[in-house]
Amino acid sequence: MSGDLGPRVAISAAQKFTATFADVDVILVGNEQQLLASSSVKKLSRQRISILNATDLVAMDEDPLHALRHKKNSSMWLAIESLNKNLADACVSAGNTGALLAMGKYLLKTIPGLERPAICKAMPVEQGQTYLLDLGANTNCTPENLHQFAVMGKILASATNSNPRIGLLNIGTEATKGTDVIKTAQELLQNDSRLNFGGYIEANKIFTGEMDVIVCDGFHGNIALKTCEGTARFIAKKIQATFKQNWLARLAAIIIWPLLKQLRNELNPSMYNGASFLGLQKVLVKSHGNSNKKAFVQALIVAREQVIQNVPARIQAEFLAQPIFHQQ
Repeated sequence: MSGDLGPRVAISAAQKFTATFADVDVILVGNEQQLLASSSVKKLSRQRISILNATDLVAMDEDPLHALRHKKNSSMWLAIESLNKNLADACVSAGNTGALLAMGKYLLKTIPGLERPAICKAMPVEQGQTYLLDLGANTNCTPENLHQFAVMGKILASATNSNPRIGLLNIGTEATKGTDVIKTAQELLQNDSRLNFGGYIEANKIFTGEMDVIVCDGFHGNIALKTCEGTARFIAKKIQATFKQNWLARLAAIIIWPLLKQLRNELNPSMYNGASFLGLQKVLVKSHGNSNKKAFVQALIVAREQVIQNVPARIQAEFLAQPIFHQQ
């Protein structure tokens, strides 16, 4: 019901998603009267798309603690609660990130042995993708938090890579660089036999594909993510403006249009939408607040993949087998 564009995007994305994947059903959680009044809903096949009524919603600028305490009839609360009731296998929301995290931690609980969940997202690189975490759930982290993030990232990446290479984001690759937290985390990752630790990586190497997982605290991860997304949009606009300068540039654009279209699709942040709250006991995925239909569908695809890969259970099994304790 929230998100910057309201329910129409989620409705059209649900239609596209169910048309693409025959193994999924979708529950739209929101104000039933408003949803039924939507022209988009009237076009839906109601066999695989149902509505769960919610009389309230969480505003995009609402205080997360206030939402947690007072919005138990909101679409966000009821959507997350449906996981605990086994009405759904995953939840996707484009709403208030802080409220989504607070409700997710309260209702779904963190995996035993794990201190904090982390927001994780796939990033396009020269070949394939790299997982970056944390992206904003934890602005201050201990070395043990970063160690736990690395293990979770490894489990997620191992679905497509049997021995993913783990990097630790830093301001340099030299052993003397970085904060005390980073240096201690480096030692923990290096000494964990479960991890294929590749050492420090600088932000300008994120897209090289040298690392399959890049670990950082939420403060620096969020800055890195938004810088990358902003840069991608800036480059796309500059290319578009360049090919509009004169008739010769327009002619060149027509000739190479198929290549430009391919490049735009590869760099489009919408194609990598869907950030996971790793460390919770169920699959919870955050979509960008300003997601269009294509981006929201991508977030739904991320949720489906994590259900199929049984990511929460695999993380839980890993931490039960070999816990990571916070050193006092």
